[in-house]
Amino acid sequence: MTTIGLVRHGITEWNLLGIAQGSSDIPLNETGRQQAVALAERLSSETWDMIVSSDLLRAKETAQIIADRLELPISFTDPRIREINGGQIEGTTEDERIQKWGENWRSLDLGMESVELAAKRSVEFLEDILKNHNGKRVLLVTHGGLIGVTLKSLLPERFKDTHMNNTSITILENLESQWDCTLYNCTKHLTTSDMINR
Repeated sequence: MTTIGLVRHGITEWNLLGIAQGSSDIPLNETGRQQAVALAERLSSETWDMIVSSDLLRAKETAQIIADRLELPISFTDPRIREINGGQIEGTTEDERIQKWGENWRSLDLGMESVELAAKRSVEFLEDILKNHNGKRVLLVTHGGLIGVTLKSLLPERFKDTHMNNTSITILENLESQWDCTLYNCTKHLTTSDMINR
């Protein structure tokens, strides 16, 4: 059985301000680093074989904090598990988008990556993990939107809607080409309300 731990990166200032990040390379804020430390401490009591990260800074920072605590190197970073590209909406809030493009901005072609394409690259990446690291326990440090579309693609009956908190962990298991989700959006390592994504 191959086990995949899907970790959403720690919180950033743009998360707090409600600014769309997408492929923009935004660092963690101090709370995000504290969240990552708390998650790393939790994961240190478990056995993981390798850590892989999105190539975006907020994911790499989160992964490095985990890697240091687990005394495991980050095996590699991969752009296939970066966040869904937001096109022209990156760097804007919902209010700014409405002001600029109107209430129906989601229906406009603003250069955003489609959910289908994002899910396709993510699932292809997971298939590569299964092929090259079969039977391993692999932590993937990635992004909330991408985790959501991946879950909906792999387990559509179970996941109609998703919400991923910062530094949540979701566990996927693959046995004989069948996926199962045994843990979803768990943040039990975050003990204070100000560390949990609003």
